[in-house]
Amino acid sequence: MLSYYNRRIIQLPLIFIAVVLAAASIMLLAYNYLAGVVMIAVTIFLLLFLYLSEKRLHDEVEKYVATLSLRLQKVGDETLQELPIGILLYSKEYKVEWANPFLTSYFNENTIVGESLYEIAEHIPAAIKGEKETIISLHDSLFRVIVKPEERLVYFFDVTKQEATVQQFEEEKTVLSIIFLDNYDDVTQGMDDQSRSSLNSLVTSLLNNWAKENGIYLKRTSSDRFFAVLNERILQSLEETKFSILDVVREETAKHHAPLTLSIGIGQGIIPLPELGDIAQSSLDLVLGRGGDQAAVKQGDGKVKFYGGKTNPTEKRTRVRARVISHALRDIVIDSDKVIVMGHKYPDMDAVGASMGIRHVAELNGREGYIVIDFSQIDTAVKRLLHELKEQNPVLYSRVITPEEAMEIATSKTLLVVVDTHKPSLVIEDRLLSKADRVVVIDHHRRGEEFIKNPILVYMEPYASSTAELVTELLEYQPKTKKISMIEATALLSGIIVDTKSFSLRTGARTFEAAAYLRTYGADTILVQKFLKEDINTYIQRGQIIETVYFYKDGIAIAKGDDHHVYDSVLIAQAADTLLTMNNVKASFVIAKRGEETVGISARSLGEVNVQIIMEQMNGGGHLTNAATQIKDASVEDVEMELCRVIDELTKGGTEE
Repeated sequence: MLSYYNRRIIQLPLIFIAVVLAAASIMLLAYNYLAGVVMIAVTIFLLLFLYLSEKRLHDEVEKYVATLSLRLQKVGDETLQELPIGILLYSKEYKVEWANPFLTSYFNENTIVGESLYEIAEHIPAAIKGEKETIISLHDSLFRVIVKPEERLVYFFDVTKQEATVQQFEEEKTVLSIIFLDNYDDVTQGMDDQSRSSLNSLVTSLLNNWAKENGIYLKRTSSDRFFAVLNERILQSLEETKFSILDVVREETAKHHAPLTLSIGIGQGIIPLPELGDIAQSSLDLVLGRGGDQAAVKQGDGKVKFYGGKTNPTEKRTRVRARVISHALRDIVIDSDKVIVMGHKYPDMDAVGASMGIRHVAELNGREGYIVIDFSQIDTAVKRLLHELKEQNPVLYSRVITPEEAMEIATSKTLLVVVDTHKPSLVIEDRLLSKADRVVVIDHHRRGEEFIKNPILVYMEPYASSTAELVTELLEYQPKTKKISMIEATALLSGIIVDTKSFSLRTGARTFEAAAYLRTYGADTILVQKFLKEDINTYIQRGQIIETVYFYKDGIAIAKGDDHHVYDSVLIAQAADTLLTMNNVKASFVIAKRGEETVGISARSLGEVNVQIIMEQMNGGGHLTNAATQIKDASVEDVEMELCRVIDELTKGGTEE
């Protein structure tokens, strides 16, 4: 059958001919009656044919449209009934008005019409109110839900297989790891071949069993290094156990009187394998910078998660390294026009003492040295030190400058030395970091994720008692062109005493050697005690904070200050130290306001609880037994709740990171 439009096109010439014949018939009647009558008859026949043809065409079109409508209706009904897409209409009261069989099949009932959406699936009303495309779970299946609020219509697309494929892809993403035996050379030094072979067999067996249990490909590449390939699913499992292999190796090797610790660097992310390997190595470097016995998981975007770190870092420092660093520092100082030394915000005696030591290094090498101090951010002990410095050595006191003065005198040839911190966010004046092209970092804290960019020399020793101890050793290998003054030696000794709690914590043989060296240059212990004295009001305030103490978990004590009172940083730290001396306290946390918009936490432990990792979760840092953080725009109660949440997360499963 010709289409309606094609038949219309054919009829148009016939209509034109009929009109012409009608006009010719009228004209012909005037000249020839008979011919005119015949012509009129032909015209009438043609018009009748056209009428009947039009009527037939109209009837056919109506029949065709009716048939097509029926077919479309049937297709629509079949689509609604059999299409593998869930369709649901709901009322203003969130009751089901209609649902197609595909959606109904996911419920035990024959029909769900009339039931409340809240009863059949609580996720549906939330998705409707959100008016956004979302994924919901419904009877062990996953659906992508699209809401049409104007029509009160909801579409359900079954994406269970799709989501399973996505999850499988996420779980199978490649993860690379480098495992390093921290102190292998030290432990095996002096061992005979049989003992060394026995130790290697033990470590290899422990790691191979661990790899086999977790589905990891493990390959030993050298005496102290392993390479591992795993995936995201395995990594997640290892994170849930908080990398228990760290404890297993440490404890099992200790039974054989050869305590080894592991450092694990892990790279993850959807990036090329060479870059993934670089990230794994970077993670390992980060762990080693923090003292080892830890695992670091670094993602492609730079975020890092740390696990382990239950032991104090093993001392790997040697006199040779101190001498090499000292000589390197001397060359850098000589190549500079001046030296500016800067510590962290609210500097303590360690930061100020180390700054004075580095300033003296600059003087020994014929360069001017300056110490940056923000006089609005110093505690009582530092004020006493600066007052004594002004009284005894006005010339040296003139080298203490403000951040604004430092910005004015700094040039492209100026050397900036950052002491007692490695985090840009914690330095006294971050603009100096941007202006200085030459930066040296000297610190004794475990390395964190945040780090000063592109330093030309880094001397970080997390096992050292204090930065003042490190600087004292550097001074020993500098030219003896000028004797260190009594006040400078006393400042350095003050830093060591403060950070070791009078040689009771984190104190090694090198700590006493540094203290002895300073004593030979006139460091005054009586003057140190004068600097560190506290007044009665401070003592009372500390007692008031301690009165608020409670045990959050076994051995974890938390105390807090008044939310309307600003406390000195030293007072908060002393309160945490005092709590640690009490019975049954393994770790102490003191929360108090440090400024109008800042709340600080001082954390201390005896080693069983790693307070450093807890503080790092709250953008802080420190050591295994001594850490802190500062949080802006929060109340004491808010910080307390966040601290409890972090403690819960890190102690989940009964183990402590």
